[in-house]
Amino acid sequence: MATDLARDDGIERAAAVAAYRPGTGLGALWRALRRHRLAVAGFVVLGLLVFSAVFASVVAPYSPYLIKMPERLRGPSWTHPLGTDDFGRDVFSRIIHGSRISLEVGAIAVGIAVAIGVGLGVGAAYTGGRVDNVIMRAMDIVLAFPAILLAIGIMAILGPSTANVMIAIGIVYVPIFARVVRGSALQVKAQEYVEAARAMGASDQRIVRRHVLPGVLDTIIVQVSLSLAFAILAEAALSFLGLGTQPPTPSWGSMLSSGREWIERAPWLTIFPGVAIFVTVLALNVIGDGLRDALDPRLRL
Repeated sequence: MATDLARDDGIERAAAVAAYRPGTGLGALWRALRRHRLAVAGFVVLGLLVFSAVFASVVAPYSPYLIKMPERLRGPSWTHPLGTDDFGRDVFSRIIHGSRISLEVGAIAVGIAVAIGVGLGVGAAYTGGRVDNVIMRAMDIVLAFPAILLAIGIMAILGPSTANVMIAIGIVYVPIFARVVRGSALQVKAQEYVEAARAMGASDQRIVRRHVLPGVLDTIIVQVSLSLAFAILAEAALSFLGLGTQPPTPSWGSMLSSGREWIERAPWLTIFPGVAIFVTVLALNVIGDGLRDALDPRLRL
């Protein structure tokens, strides 16, 4: 499936950064990013999305729940820039408020994956031996399932809700962070300064906190930017299937699902939520590419 191909591509792109950690400062990172015009455009789009999500009640001209049956299925106009749905609700307002759900789910789901996956990856790499083998085989088992099917299975157990979507997507992406971080941590572990710290009597906790985690930070940053895009896409897919955010709460995926019944009479009900998903995922992907190029000079043109 496309989700699984994107997931594998995210692992490969983040793993490329794992081979090189230049210790880039913020100033050098920003200068490198400025040369990546698509990444800058992606940051601008993401900034606008975040702004509209935070100030949705101000940006949106109407309440996303306001029903006006006499105005149902009206096309785009000055009054309703993106038209109205089958209940007369303003599509633009619902898309703006839906961005809150998408960004919130993406951020929290990836946060869950980072918290668990980074811990497992660093622990496996630093401990090694049987612990490493058990953790990685468990991650391989999870990766053996198609991402969207695994998320659907988890949702079938937990039940449909926005909170459960975050948990399901977070669990699905834990192995990605675990595998990528483990590869990066193994290289950091083999560095001379880590051996020197160990020879000087530094505890394992101190070595991990002061040397290993900072050494894998670049890899985590790249993988977070890529996983955010896939998490938003997964949330839209689950909501489209009726397993995610439940009506009447606006969600891009549920708007697509309800709009398909009117696709011939009111195509704007599916076009505009689809464009919102496309633009958001594209912006996060180009940001991920820009961060990858900025953090690994070998990948720059």
